[in-house]
Amino acid sequence: MEKGKIVQILGPVIDVEFETEQLPLIHDALTVVNKGKEVVMEVEQHMGNRTVRCILLAASEGLHKGMEVTATGGPIKVPVGKQTLGRMFNVLGEAMDK
Repeated sequence: MEKGKIVQILGPVIDVEFETEQLPLIHDALTVVNKGKEVVMEVEQHMGNRTVRCILLAASEGLHKGMEVTATGGPIKVPVGKQTLGRMFNVLGEAMDK
C-alpha cells in the first residue's frame, strides 16, 4: 500500500502528498488514523507534484499536517447479496442496525 502524508486541511477537503509518483486512482479510498479510529477519505483530484485532493467522510477535528495516510488500493466498497437484504448500512458499507 502506498503511504502519504497530509499537507493541507480545508474542512472536509484534504490534500495528501505521496512518497512516489504512483498516485491512487480517482475515487480510491485512503485511510488515516485519527484519535485511535480509522477515518476514510476518497480521492477526487490529482493536483500534480505527487499530491491528491480528497473528500473526508468524517469530521476533520483532530487531523493535522504530517499525519500518515494509507492508500487502500481500491474504491469504497459496500456489501451486496441476500445477507444484506433488510439491513441498514452507512456510506462506507458498515452495518448500522447491528
